[in-house]
Amino acid sequence: MWYSRVRVVGAPWGLSFLTIGIAVLLALDTSTLTLSLALVEREGASLRVVEHAVVGPPQKQSEVLPGIIGELLARHGVALASLEGLVVGLGPGSFTGLRIGLATFKALAYATGLKVAGASSLAAVALEGPEGVPLYCLAVARKDDLYLGAYVRRGQSVEALAPETAMSPEEVAAKLAAAPGAVALGPALGDYRAALVSHGVAPERLLEGPMFPSAVSLARLARIPESQTLEALFALEPHYVRASEPERNPKFPPLPGPAPTARLKED
Repeated sequence: MWYSRVRVVGAPWGLSFLTIGIAVLLALDTSTLTLSLALVEREGASLRVVEHAVVGPPQKQSEVLPGIIGELLARHGVALASLEGLVVGLGPGSFTGLRIGLATFKALAYATGLKVAGASSLAAVALEGPEGVPLYCLAVARKDDLYLGAYVRRGQSVEALAPETAMSPEEVAAKLAAAPGAVALGPALGDYRAALVSHGVAPERLLEGPMFPSAVSLARLARIPESQTLEALFALEPHYVRASEPERNPKFPPLPGPAPTARLKED
């Protein structure tokens, strides 16, 4: 299996995580084709990265999970059940990727009794942007359709400026034109930078990186609930913004049960 591994300098293997007041969290994002997995220690507002593992294409997330989780924990002598909780990126992003990540963490939480907290994958991108300016965080929804999350970063937190949505590159360019102080960043710029420039966006307003939401940033943003019922755990679902292609295809009959309108943006 290929993956890159990032460790904090001076963080030895086989750490003991029994220090009082330190919460040890495992965070995961699978909203893009790049998997981000992080084991972190959090004490108040302070966060220390024990290890950040990144798995990119051609490796498939469905093949590396949950094995990579067990490998990471084993390297540090950490039992899954000893964690304070699990943090997962809720998107918006890849329909399949989000399902894989969330299903994995739900299964682990069900087996161990751990609590799960979700956070926006686009908010995690915003946490790596500059402070004090509107950040238009972009991810690919489908061809010529981008997810957009508008945020402003304030220190180690972010504030949403509007609900996350989806729109065409031309519409994103129009939004940037109407907000001269805003800049854009995020995974979608790998494929759509040239398109946005062709629609009149100045290249300097399209920042370099991050090219995937970081599990480390998710761990900074999320807060593990004090208690969590099984009903609340199973009700946690990705923020898709828009319906999937099968849901939009009139040839497919609707699934039984209530329509998932709470998570969808009407076209």
